[in-house]
This record gives sequence, C-alpha cells and structure tokens, in this order.
Amino acid sequence: MADYGANYNARYHEWMENLPKNDPLYAELEAIKDDYHEIRERFSQDLAFGTAGLRGIVAAGTNRMNYYTVGRATQGIANYIVRQGAGAMNRGVVIAHDPRHFSKEFSQFAAGIFAANGIRVYTFPDLRPTPELAFMVRHLGTISGINITASHNPKEYNGYKAYWEDGCQVSTSVADGMTDEISAVDYFRGVKKMSFSEGIEQGMITVLDESYDRLYLDTIEAMKIHDGDELDLDIPLVYTPLNGAGAKPFRQMLEDRGFTNWHMVEEQCVPDPDFTTVGYPNPESPKAFAMSEELGKKVGAELLMATDPDSDRFAIELLGDDGEYVWLNGNQTGYLLVNYILEGRKDAGTLPANGAMVKSIVTSDMSGVMAEAYGVKMFESLTGFKNICGRIPYLEDHNYTYLFGYEESVGYAVCPQIRDKDGISAGMLVAEAAAYYRKQGKTLWQVLEGLYEKYGYYAEDEPNLVLTGVDGAERIRRMMNYVRSHTPTEVAGHKVETVIDYMNGFDEVFRSNVLRFLLDNDSWFAVRPSGTEPKIKFYFYSHADSMEKAKATNAAIRDEILELVNSVE
Repeated sequence: MADYGANYNARYHEWMENLPKNDPLYAELEAIKDDYHEIRERFSQDLAFGTAGLRGIVAAGTNRMNYYTVGRATQGIANYIVRQGAGAMNRGVVIAHDPRHFSKEFSQFAAGIFAANGIRVYTFPDLRPTPELAFMVRHLGTISGINITASHNPKEYNGYKAYWEDGCQVSTSVADGMTDEISAVDYFRGVKKMSFSEGIEQGMITVLDESYDRLYLDTIEAMKIHDGDELDLDIPLVYTPLNGAGAKPFRQMLEDRGFTNWHMVEEQCVPDPDFTTVGYPNPESPKAFAMSEELGKKVGAELLMATDPDSDRFAIELLGDDGEYVWLNGNQTGYLLVNYILEGRKDAGTLPANGAMVKSIVTSDMSGVMAEAYGVKMFESLTGFKNICGRIPYLEDHNYTYLFGYEESVGYAVCPQIRDKDGISAGMLVAEAAAYYRKQGKTLWQVLEGLYEKYGYYAEDEPNLVLTGVDGAERIRRMMNYVRSHTPTEVAGHKVETVIDYMNGFDEVFRSNVLRFLLDNDSWFAVRPSGTEPKIKFYFYSHADSMEKAKATNAAIRDEILELVNSVE
C-alpha cells in the first residue's frame, strides 16, 4: 500500500474536496484541520492490506476503517475475482460480521459492491463467528470469504479479514495480487455499487438460513473424543462470549453435548460494540475474566471459558488447589488439548500411525515432546492460521492425518474442515476434557500438573510493547532493525548458540519478520512485530527440572532482552 510521506496534507485536502459536505466524515476532518499530527496519522499511508486483511481505527482517512477504505478494498478484491473468470464469479463470496460499530453496515456495503460487479454473495442474517465463515467458504465452495471484524482489538477498531477458496485467510501470493488491484482503485471513483436490498431482489445476494449454522455445529460436534457415560456432564462450567458472536453457538453446543450445569455471564451475552462490561475484549488478558470469576465462585465452577468478539480465540481459567482461579496462557491450554486428543485417540484405538499436529514457530516445544511420546509428528509453521492450517494440504498429500493445530496466542484448530482457529470447537473439547477427567476424580489443573511431572517443566512468558500510531510503527521498525544488526551473543549468562532470521526464509520459501535465538541451556526467545496490532511481541521459553528454576531462568532472560529493546528510541 502507498506511503504518502510528506504528502499527507495534500491527501487530506483531496479528501476534503471529494467528500460530500453532508457526509459525517467531512465534519470529522473539518474538526482536525489545524491538527497536523492527527492529519499525519490518518493520511501518511493507506491502511495496509495483507494476509490479515485490513485493520484500523474507525474514522476518516486513508489509514482508517471507513466506507471509502472498505469500498476501495472490496472493489479491488472484486477485480481480482473477476480476473479469475466467470466460474469464480459464479462461485461467489460469503460474508460475515462481528458486533462492532459499523460491522453490519460495512458487510452489507461490501456485499452490494460484489453484487454490482456480477459476483454472487452469500451472507448471514446476523453476526456469526469467524470460524463459521471459514467453514462456509469450503462448504459452499465459494472463491473467497470476507469477515468484517477486528477480532480482539479495542472498541475503536474494525477490520476486514479476507479468505480464499481453501478456507484459509489469503496467502501471501493472493494477498499481493489483491493489493495490486486495490492500489489501482480510486477512493472516490471507480467503485461499483448496489444497495443490499437491490442485490437480494436481483438474486445476487443470498441470506443463509439457520440450517447452515446447524451444519457448522454438526461438524464441530463430530470431533468429540468421549461422550455419554464417560463424562460427568453435571460439571459446573462458566462461559462468556465477551459481548461477541459466540453466545448462540456456544450455548447450542453445550446443550447438544448434554452439559447440565453450565452458566453464562449474562451481562456479556448481548452483543455490545463498546464492550462496556469488559473494556479490552481479549481473553489473552486475565482481566477479561473478572465477571466470569464472580459468577464462577457463586456456582462453584471448575472451569471458566471465554471467546473473543469474533469467537476465534479461546482462553480458560481453572480452579486451582487453593480454591482460586488460575488463568492459563495459550501454551498451557494447548498442552491440555494436545494431551486430551492424543490420550483419547490412543485409548479409543483411533490414533493413526501417521498422525500429525502443527504449531507455530513461537509456540512452546513441550507439545512437540508430548506428540513424540505418542508417535505423532509435530510440524512447525510461521505464525497465523493461514500458515498453520495451510499445512493441511501438505499433510494430506504426504499421507499424514491432521489431528490438531495451535499457537500460543490462544488459537486452536481442532477440525480439518475449518481452516482457521475456532473458539467454539476448542471450547467443546476443553469442556469435554474437564467432564472426562472429573469422572475419574481429577481436575484439569491436576492434569496440567501431571503433564509437567511427566514431560518436564516448561516456563513461558509472552510480553509485548504497545506503540501506537505512525511514530509507534517507526519505532517498532527501529527496534527490529537494531536487534537484527546487534544480535546478542550472550543473555543472562547463557551463550546464544543459534540465531534464526525468518526474513531469510522458512522452509526455503516463506519469509517473516521474526528473529529467534536459541541458547545453550535449552532456553530460547523470539521477537516479532504484530501483524494486526500496534505491538512488538516477545516470546521467552525455558525448560528445567522444576517450575521454579524454569521461571527464574526465563525471567532473567526476559528482563535483559526487554531492557535492550526498550533502549532503542
């Protein structure tokens, strides 16, 4: 996408000249006419389109989410699809949205643009989870899919996730092709439009009925490992959708599976674009569980579960031995799921001889040790589920059976037909696991402790630095450049044995802005800029013969590296 540099003021005036004076965005831009910093933030570049689509603050400007940036992106993607031919246009696009401000409006606006370009559209009557959208791309056989969502970002944000025919978020090559088309579209001219109602009348837009929701849930529920008398279905559970899209499907899944003692945080069941009850709607943060903990203590819940606003991320808290709830990071929940799938499949005699799992390059090594103990191969991929689930065709072509994929950022892909992280199916398996072990007189917390005793003590820490705006993005670039050009040779008294720069390639093909450092004591750390948030992210992992030692080693490495990176102005 274009970087306008010093021309941002000219872009601002171009928008002022082209916006209708009765457009609310015109008044918004008029109000900042003397605020050059804000003009620079909004107009120094286009909102970048990549493999994660678009994501930004909802406001006026080229670097913001609004009808003009959404329209330009949609027209560009429409042009890309048209270039694929009449067959692709007839296969069409499926569109979903989350509960955020303008999500429904943007989704219907995009549907009208596709329809005006002769591309068939399927959409939903209301908000739906991102993984259901990913499922529908493959089920309906569409050429593409669009979800209007900013996932777990703060309330000021919205976004635009793009999928291709394989049901994954668009690959780098497809994203590059779409970007070329988008860049050729003028914000104010060249976007073909049709109203949503006109698209329905002309038969170009089809609103899917609830039978399609049932297909998605049936696919998820078919992934069960134990059922019926093997489970204590009276286990007390709490779930919150954090005012997002998960309430209806998660409730239906629990009912379908026969759970009898589950409770939902009612204040967080109603879609709320301001996320009033939670603030930052990210289950990666323990703060998101505040209301769940209150309800959990009232009902004696052993397990608290949460999904983010578009229901692709999933996190849990467990009742510890001291009667307090303990938040698990994404790696720890991953250990429980990896163990439950492997142990359950082995006990049932359904563990394939050529089983395979996939984790990202910044995810803990412990799950690989666990998989190896069961004769299952753990593959690695670059971060993101376009890469994790993008491994599935390779596995199928090489006679492997896909069993599970995940990464540390509370994302889990249970079902090979749903090629994105899915908080609903992950929630089903975790609730099922809790009920299964309860029948055996154990809690999930005790199971996790047992895994550490069996496989070793692995400590993990994943801090990040939030650096917003154009200046923040430039500082993140400086930080990455500094670490790349001043690679440490020793950290916290431990020698750096190997440095892996994924900008040089992964599997000799794909590249990513990730640096990974392997130390001589079985510890390692990595650093990368987030692809969807204004953050630089760090990953620290250590392995020792006790959790205390592992955590102490990890903390020493973390503190030294964070001090180094923070010194970069």
